[in-house]
Amino acid sequence: MSEDWRPHAISGHGMISDGQTAALVYEDATIDWLCMPRFDSQACLAALLGTGENGGWWLHPVDEVINTSRRYLDGTMILETVMETEGGEVAILDFMPIQRGEAPDVVRIVEGRRGAVEMQTRLALRFDDGRTHPMVLQHSDGEMLAIAGPNAVALRFGCGIDHDGRAFSGSFTVAEGERRPLCMTWFRSEGDVPDPVDPEKALKQASKVWHDWSAKTEYDGVAEKAVKRSLLTLKALVHEHTGGMVAAATASLPERPGGQRNWDYRYCWLRDATFTLLGFLHTGHKKEAKQWIDWLRRAVAGEPIDVQPFYAIDGNRHSLEWEADWLQGFGDARPVRFGNGAVDQIQLDIYGEVIDAICVARRHGLAQDTDELVARMAEKLETLWREPDAGIWESRGEPKQHVYSKVMCWVAFDRAAKMLADAMPDAARRWRDLAQEVREEVLTRGFDEKRGAFTQAFGDDALDGAVLRLPIVGFIDANDERMRKTVNAIERELMVGDFVYRYSDDSTDDGVGGAEGVFLAVGLWLADVYALQGRKDEARRLFDSVLGTANDLGLLSEECWPEDGRQLGNIPQALSHVSLVNTALSLSSDGKPPRLA
Repeated sequence: MSEDWRPHAISGHGMISDGQTAALVYEDATIDWLCMPRFDSQACLAALLGTGENGGWWLHPVDEVINTSRRYLDGTMILETVMETEGGEVAILDFMPIQRGEAPDVVRIVEGRRGAVEMQTRLALRFDDGRTHPMVLQHSDGEMLAIAGPNAVALRFGCGIDHDGRAFSGSFTVAEGERRPLCMTWFRSEGDVPDPVDPEKALKQASKVWHDWSAKTEYDGVAEKAVKRSLLTLKALVHEHTGGMVAAATASLPERPGGQRNWDYRYCWLRDATFTLLGFLHTGHKKEAKQWIDWLRRAVAGEPIDVQPFYAIDGNRHSLEWEADWLQGFGDARPVRFGNGAVDQIQLDIYGEVIDAICVARRHGLAQDTDELVARMAEKLETLWREPDAGIWESRGEPKQHVYSKVMCWVAFDRAAKMLADAMPDAARRWRDLAQEVREEVLTRGFDEKRGAFTQAFGDDALDGAVLRLPIVGFIDANDERMRKTVNAIERELMVGDFVYRYSDDSTDDGVGGAEGVFLAVGLWLADVYALQGRKDEARRLFDSVLGTANDLGLLSEECWPEDGRQLGNIPQALSHVSLVNTALSLSSDGKPPRLA
């Protein structure tokens, strides 16, 4: 519990969530990341990106722990960590109560399993992303308040609470059959102190909510357990009140050890959300799909329509990227960035992804009143599709005529023409003609005959893992000779073992520089293409390799380091999990990807 405590591995983390925010729990039961009251709020526990002095909550036996194990309770996001000492065994149940309004809580219940174990806890609250000590007040017997600016926290422990000027602490002994709760509740500092949470009642309610949701999952195919865990993880990243889906629960975890590729993913990327929507739709979770479509309407509302790559959870359009120089970074990876400057980029592929997702939703009986939204997006794209853009990988280099972006422009026009053929016949004919024009341009300029592959951009011979999605979205047959050659080129130059890089940092100037890990979602896209080509054994091998990078709780990060397999990037990463779900659906249905036929 020292102030120089630092997490040792990204993979060591589990996540608990209440649909408003999330906390990361390390394998030794330390909570080292927590933002309140929302996923994208400033952190009040930030040891993940610094040291223990930047905020953490430690809870463990006084005696040496000789064995530790952990798991999620089946069908839930309730995390159980079991610790064994010579004198006994305890279980720590970590969860966040659900449906408590705007007063998120973290509840930790220590249960005696064997013998008698002396426990100690230390909570160092550091508001303002790990740098502000709170003012501390005694509120009532056994209850203390911590206040800093707009934020306040009520602490109610099942033991005495001391404060030494830097942290709250307490100790207690739990015997077999006993349970001791420790509760932390956020509230607005100008408001009233919320009523105490009933820990046991909240545990039962949270268990029921998660179980009820899990019971609606319709899937019994490949890797059933992993798919259901991924779906639960994705659900935990959906903001319950708005329907916005955050790309990850964390910010600034590095994409290479000690590197500078450190980004804030606590926003709602339209691209990632559309992939997630498809996964939900094909596994029986229509409510989340409808929530997201409603969120989309609010986020892009305005005249003229202005579609951004991502938005805040509430649909806010602004995101100022800045650096927190007081944080050392995970594994000394600097700078630590909050906010994301890519919000102002032009990324043309999102038009196709959003319109395609709406098209699929309509086939599932949803989004029947989206004609105007689709038409306005297609009309806006008419004025943009010839422009260069930052591409799917959000390059910070010079904009290019990215091949994948152009293909998704084709998807946008193609789907809009099909959806609105009856409602807007004249516009539909125009979009159909544009789709043909885009397609011809991609086939002419996007396939490099000398290179023998679809490349990253027109006039650029660099390879790009994103073009693996061309047959997945129906642009070209997976067995077309040009696609086969492209796969061969990617296997030769972007593949290491059973994993795939997004692109080669040697041949691509992305404005950031430096190597990164292999990208898990791209490896799964290659598995999808293998399945479409009838290479089922190879597809399953790649799928299993990506699945093998998950930690012991089934959580996936964004990337992994090929030299030693360590997880890299933000965790849990929605794109990795939804790509796993969609590839499993493909492998379970004779290689047909979950998209519009």
